Amino acid sequence: MNFASDNWAGAHPAICEALSAHAHGFHEAYGQGELDRKVERLFCEIFERDVAIFFVATGTAANSLSMTLLNRPGGVVFAHQQAHMREDEGGAPEYLTGGARVHGVSGPLGRIDPAALEAAIRLYPAEFIHAGQPMAVSITQSNEIGGVYSLEEIEAIAGICRAHDLPLHMDGARFANALVSLGTTPAEMTWKRGVDIVSFGATKNGCWCAEAIVVMDPARARDMPFLRKRAAHLFSKSRFIAAQFEAYFRDDLWLRNARHANAMAASLAAHISKAATARLAWQPQANEVFAILREETAAALRERGAFFYPWNAPAGLQLARGEGLYRFVTSFATTVEEVEVFGAMLDR
Repeated sequence: MNFASDNWAGAHPAICEALSAHAHGFHEAYGQGELDRKVERLFCEIFERDVAIFFVATGTAANSLSMTLLNRPGGVVFAHQQAHMREDEGGAPEYLTGGARVHGVSGPLGRIDPAALEAAIRLYPAEFIHAGQPMAVSITQSNEIGGVYSLEEIEAIAGICRAHDLPLHMDGARFANALVSLGTTPAEMTWKRGVDIVSFGATKNGCWCAEAIVVMDPARARDMPFLRKRAAHLFSKSRFIAAQFEAYFRDDLWLRNARHANAMAASLAAHISKAATARLAWQPQANEVFAILREETAAALRERGAFFYPWNAPAGLQLARGEGLYRFVTSFATTVEEVEVFGAMLDR
């Protein structure tokens, strides 16, 4: 019963088959092959417009290079206080941008509060050179605690960005999970709401190693090929990333995987809600479930073969003595049986 992370899950069989199918013969390197071009066209179809696509190896690289493209001297990017970019990327955005800072913005359930964003941006007036200058806003969809921005919430953040002439970035490490949760389209969840650049993740949703930077206006991406090369993320055999994306999009595998992961999370949450030994910290909206357990209960579950992580409680969450917050993540590989067995364990 592995609920540690969707990063722990392997690759979907269709992804493995695609990698094997493209392992033979010779193909143009460095993103110039026919398969690379095919996948670039697929991205344009999915987003319903011409976009610029850049394959990278990791979500951290996608986020950091996105910020590098948007960087300004003394640059400040605004992200939620709990954003992966701010808390879990080891300073990579600061490193690759050459010194940009990530300013944490408050908001409930992992989502930036528009009023708090407006106040944060105003801390850096254009005439005050000592503070630096705003360069971008980044939202995470779905976010670090399993929440999803509604389309209206994205549009509200984008409106603030436009008012301050700031680009809006979306960290979409779990892009598909958020998309199926909202029941919308990639276009509606991004550029139609005002998003300018997306870190498009597939690794957590069944791929082996497939992430992409999607720039909605190709004219703004002129420097990205050089930035990616300088950051050592230009793959010579890029067809192996393209092969994964080609299989990922074929027959809507990416959406089916995400729907399954979300459904398993909903089922897991239902078991936790009914249990006498646990309670939900909040309702999940994608494939991450956060539960409050007694520490001895968590230890007993681990001893019986369940894998999950303790999590730092956000401000405002009330925990009794001896309780802890724990994260459970489902994936395309999570089975109904695993969830049912875990549910039965909770009731013992």
